[in-house]
Amino acid sequence: MAHLLDPLTIHDVEFANRVFVSPMCQYSSTDGLPNDWHLVHLGSRAVGGAGLVMTEATAVSPEGRISPHDLGIWSDDHVAPFKRIVRFIHEQGSVAGMQLAHAGRKASTRRPWEGDGAVPESEGGWKNVMAPSAIAFTENYPMPQALTRDGIREIVAAFAAAARRACDAGFRVIEIHSAHGYLIHEFLSPLSNQRDDDYGGSFENRTRMLRELVQAVRSASPKGAPLFVRISATDWVEGGWDLEQSIALARDLKPLGVDLIDCSSGGTVPHAVIPAAPGYQTPFAQRIRNEAEILTGAVGMITSPAQAEHIINTGQADAILMAREFLRDPYWPLRAAQELRQSVSWPVQYLRAAPRDAHTRVPVNLDKLKSCFEQHHAIPERR
Repeated sequence: MAHLLDPLTIHDVEFANRVFVSPMCQYSSTDGLPNDWHLVHLGSRAVGGAGLVMTEATAVSPEGRISPHDLGIWSDDHVAPFKRIVRFIHEQGSVAGMQLAHAGRKASTRRPWEGDGAVPESEGGWKNVMAPSAIAFTENYPMPQALTRDGIREIVAAFAAAARRACDAGFRVIEIHSAHGYLIHEFLSPLSNQRDDDYGGSFENRTRMLRELVQAVRSASPKGAPLFVRISATDWVEGGWDLEQSIALARDLKPLGVDLIDCSSGGTVPHAVIPAAPGYQTPFAQRIRNEAEILTGAVGMITSPAQAEHIINTGQADAILMAREFLRDPYWPLRAAQELRQSVSWPVQYLRAAPRDAHTRVPVNLDKLKSCFEQHHAIPERR
């Protein structure tokens, strides 16, 4: 029986525990570049003991951002500032991961604290918003252009190039964002995909772009690097994407090199009625795990150590991904260890506040760390 703070090994990467930081948009970037805010935001969760710290949805192209203030990795200029963040996360004993994303028809929109709807070009927005079909998310969102086949190929190539840059920056886990009504999810759902070509209609056609993306990203990443895919397991709307299709998709993705399905839900249409409650999405992770025989992550209103421990103990998921609770408490894993009487290492700088039996983190020799990382995670030749 696994425990919440037990290690988890996927290929060449060992996570110190199964508490993962879910991607959380910060809307605090200029030209997609990470800055001191991202260093402190992500770094503090690593100090707090998370096994995996993932970036927010990081755009593979400028027009793939949700807002003009999102992170991006569409150019080599983004690599160096990310390296600084990755180095700090790894120094704390956590693993750095990047979620690659394209916002699709939800692109060029406002930051949450500025209202909602489209951002005009005069305020930094853009016209070339893309989607599977020319259907707007809602009235005040941009009207997207339906992607051509060439456009689809360009986006697949952009994901692969972004994965290479992420690996160059030192990230050890890549996640493809295929949830919450963004581009890849828009292709999956018949509510947003009304194409009549090889990328629309049947289940096989609607999942084609994601399968192509997975193969491209897998080829662009080291063989030993874990690959995650975040999905919305259901649209919560009749006639939309649902759990049965999610299970079938997971079965298809596993032989293509996907290691873990990050199980969220919703986001395709604004009128969905979502029965949110503590742990309400965990049954999705459990069924996909059992029926597709693949590792899963549980997300959604998981807040207490006892709740998270129960999910892992009972085999409902292999990892817990938290967002809002990590905003409330960056040191949640340290508190969880105390409540659950399990082991987690504390930073030596914080030992005055640690329980008497707490493990400590040995200060890192940066040169030794760099040498070790380069030996085990060198970027292979591209196929």
